[in-house]
Amino acid sequence: MSSISFRPTVLLTLLAIVVPCSVIYGQESSKPMRVGIIGLDTSHSIAFTKLMNLSDGSGQHNCRVVCAFPHGSADIESSVSRIPKYTEQIKAMDVEIVASIETLISKVDAVLLETNDGRLHLEQALPVLKSRIPVFVDKPAAASLEDVIALFKAATHFGTPLFSSSSLRFAKPALKARQGALVGKVLGCTTFSPATLEPTHPDLYWYGIHGVEQLFTVMGPGCESVTRINSDATDVVVGTWNDGRVGTFRGMRSGPHSYGGTVFGTKGQASTGGNEGYEGLLNEIKIFFATRKPPVDAEETIEIFAFMSASDESKNNGGAPVRLNKVIESATIQADARLRKLGIKLP
Repeated sequence: MSSISFRPTVLLTLLAIVVPCSVIYGQESSKPMRVGIIGLDTSHSIAFTKLMNLSDGSGQHNCRVVCAFPHGSADIESSVSRIPKYTEQIKAMDVEIVASIETLISKVDAVLLETNDGRLHLEQALPVLKSRIPVFVDKPAAASLEDVIALFKAATHFGTPLFSSSSLRFAKPALKARQGALVGKVLGCTTFSPATLEPTHPDLYWYGIHGVEQLFTVMGPGCESVTRINSDATDVVVGTWNDGRVGTFRGMRSGPHSYGGTVFGTKGQASTGGNEGYEGLLNEIKIFFATRKPPVDAEETIEIFAFMSASDESKNNGGAPVRLNKVIESATIQADARLRKLGIKLP
């Protein structure tokens, strides 16, 4: 795959040196970071707040959700209908409800962008990025590859730490496999997860991203092309990496709602692990807020979404192979145009 023409992680690492939030909020202080949530149309908002606010507050990198802007999706009914209930639940955890994102920014040290509707993420993230407050963007990072690329380009432009990830990335066996500590050198992998569809989003962005993220956790970046087999109940996407390895994702719309996979290595085979809850992801988020160092490279996240976008193109072309670099090149042109339209002048 061709390299992406910007390196957010280099800039954000430099920012971590210039603005050492860990000195203020890390192990040298018991003062919790004030966290704001944008979007109360997902159960993640409630789960993260419970884990942060109802814990005993011990340990490093303490965080507390102090306020929330409730408005998320305006037209995805499964999301819209949750907002009143989740607003009341989060208020019961002593979280202030605010009327605007700008008000939220003025009250916090870090942001969880939790809106379930990825179409809103770029627009909602921009005020946070301009404020240079670290932000975690929940899955999907956006509802198009061009918006995913624009999101990371804007973060680089404003010098703001940002990352996005599914919780499946932090399943312990998957991380061990990535490090070569589970089955030796990874030769290949197959993962599976639910792949429920949402008409407003590309097919795998809405839910299949969980299994795709775990596939990339194990395999690492470097996927060159994908092919996709599609039926009403199942998707099978096969990726070929630049070193000849093959990784496969199976998305399911029937049968049990489950997650997992198998990694194949030089020392045998093993499970990639399943859904271990949100603790692993949330721990990484808290460390990220304190250190301003993203645990996942922007390039890898962009490649994950390119994999899913290329799979749609393959589906539309009868399963023909689609190269990721072509998909990224086209989306980057659109991303630059989108940012210019939003008044962001890139170098």
